[in-house]
Amino acid sequence: MSLQYNEQPSLAPLARELPPPGTPDIEIARAVQPQSILLLAQQRFGLPADSLVPFGHYKAKINMKHVGLPDPAHNGKLVLVTAMTPTPAGEGKTTTSVGLNDGLNRLGARSSVCLREPSLGPCFGMKGGAAGGGRAQVIPMEDINLHFNGDFHAITAAHNLLASLIDNHIHWGNEADLDIRTITWRRVMDLNDRALRNLVVGLGGGAHGVPRETGFDITVASELMAILCMADNTADLQARLGRIIVGRRRDQSPVTVAQLGADGAMAILLRDALQPNLVQSLEHNPVFIHGGPFANIAHGCNSVMATRYALNLNDIVVTEAGFGADLGAEKFIDIKCRQSGLRPDAVVLVCTVRALKMQGGVARKQLDTPDVAAVYAGGANLTRHIRNLLSFGLTPVVAINHFPGDTEAEVEAVRDLCRDWQVPAVVASHWAEGGDGATELAQAVLDQLAQGSPDVQLLYPDCASLQDKIETIATRVYDAAGIDVSTAAARQLADFEQMGFGHLPVCIAKTQYSFSADPNRRGAPTGHVLPVREARLCAGAGFVVAICGDIMTMPGLPRHPAALNMGLNADGDIYGLV
Repeated sequence: MSLQYNEQPSLAPLARELPPPGTPDIEIARAVQPQSILLLAQQRFGLPADSLVPFGHYKAKINMKHVGLPDPAHNGKLVLVTAMTPTPAGEGKTTTSVGLNDGLNRLGARSSVCLREPSLGPCFGMKGGAAGGGRAQVIPMEDINLHFNGDFHAITAAHNLLASLIDNHIHWGNEADLDIRTITWRRVMDLNDRALRNLVVGLGGGAHGVPRETGFDITVASELMAILCMADNTADLQARLGRIIVGRRRDQSPVTVAQLGADGAMAILLRDALQPNLVQSLEHNPVFIHGGPFANIAHGCNSVMATRYALNLNDIVVTEAGFGADLGAEKFIDIKCRQSGLRPDAVVLVCTVRALKMQGGVARKQLDTPDVAAVYAGGANLTRHIRNLLSFGLTPVVAINHFPGDTEAEVEAVRDLCRDWQVPAVVASHWAEGGDGATELAQAVLDQLAQGSPDVQLLYPDCASLQDKIETIATRVYDAAGIDVSTAAARQLADFEQMGFGHLPVCIAKTQYSFSADPNRRGAPTGHVLPVREARLCAGAGFVVAICGDIMTMPGLPRHPAALNMGLNADGDIYGLV
């Protein structure tokens, strides 16, 4: 594959001139007339109309029956986009992923971007919408953020179907001899609601079930979300569903979904959700959006299916991993790549001057004040992420996501930090300029790809113990002094190994705001201890979750949720989503 692109692609005209930078994202998105998704797929990929299942004019799913399964022996190059540790100042990882893909297409590359689907939880909680920003967005933005093609609803329904079948099984005699004290399968919903974290169900007498303790997680933490994102095909999907362990018998042997006979019905509900979604950027470049596990409580990557389809249809595929590189990139490599055989050919590490200053100790209200010293101080966070990516065998291209208030001296400080590690740093202004503002970054990525595929190294071998795997991540990625495993978690990890699951990778669930388990410890802390309070086995997804510190698998809402600023105007249009 040639990586030198000179031909300028013809882009469809916009419906009207875009509003100026700084206009609310939703208004910028509405100023663009999307192309027919069927026409876009035909022009860009040569796919006939029956290769897609349209959801209206501008969204569709890949019709796996007509297209066939993606070929694992793909030809495309995979570019991973990750970021420094997130702060309220903003890093713009998704925005950069979209902008980079637009920039690659501006240079004539045959490229698509693969993203995760937004969750309603953060949409109505703290973050608002999650489809990029400024002039580097994915459209139709409102649809992507709300009920997007029904995938999350299907996952929620399938997950809760299993929960109801478990309770029904117990009510009608408990033939499997399930010890109700060992049932680990909780219910889910795709909203933040702390009041549902811990519940007692089955109250009201014998006609209403058997009382037991349980609770809710958010849908993006469901094992079904991870299974959807890891499955290779429908047969693999149902097989993974069948391997889910819901609890133990009184003799301590595990009870699986297949033994309860629930895997078939669950697979039916997930059949259509397994098909990847296709939409477009503001510049009418193809975007695959599929699956949405959080990286702070799950594995944080879009689906293997969407990634493989995109790789089959493009020369280059840009994909992102959730939150900072210590969570998203580590899990992308040690979980998604380990299981799928995929490997990134290049990596982009996103940072902002504002986030660096905040990591350096500057208060959020003072971020508009130029402060080169704070950039250098916060640079310890960026350079640790650089070091960690280098340890995986990946030399990152650092993308300096440009904000209007950044000074040249502050930007030069970031370049200086990167020079010390001999990694390229490029300013990208895609938020304000779209693909034109990301062509320099795109060329840097093309230059990196032209050097050949790196020798990507997994962090730990399959044969290491589960506790050793957790400690390896804690000490080598987080720079912790060690781990503090609770008695309950140690017993759970030992139990999983005795059951034959010691070979699985581990998925660390912890705060995204720090290398430590304390969200208030910014910068690059060392010598801290990672507290592991609980372990959960996801036998179907193929990993073990280590729950650390105070992280919750059902988030709560902030004091003033974003939902309170949203509504419909007199024309029925949404306002306040971003």
